[in-house]
Amino acid sequence: MANVKELAEQLVGLTVKEVQELADVLKADYGIEPAAAAVVVAADGGGGGAAKVEEKTSFDLILKSGGASKLGVVKIVKEMTGLGLKEAKDLVDGAPKPVKEGISKAEAEELAAKLKEAGADVEIK
Repeated sequence: MANVKELAEQLVGLTVKEVQELADVLKADYGIEPAAAAVVVAADGGGGGAAKVEEKTSFDLILKSGGASKLGVVKIVKEMTGLGLKEAKDLVDGAPKPVKEGISKAEAEELAAKLKEAGADVEIK
């Protein structure tokens, strides 16, 4: 039974290139189709441990509340969105609402800091 465990450990440690080579050998020498070898890779999550988690690159800036000084927040929202004064006021009054969507993390943090400084409650999602 120890040999089976050793073999399993070796299979789990294979790189994608090594799995492809193994699939080629199994097909050429033993008539086993590569799809069967792909099952081994899929069971392991791609060979080599935990699956990679994609880093989020697009963020939304959500205005949760305008705070006590809504006028300052309305001015900043107007400036950062290009909305008219009435539309910016409606956005602040209708919080929680997204102010900007699909922006970079740096931009979201910069804009959130400006809004917080004016007294708004914001969230980056």
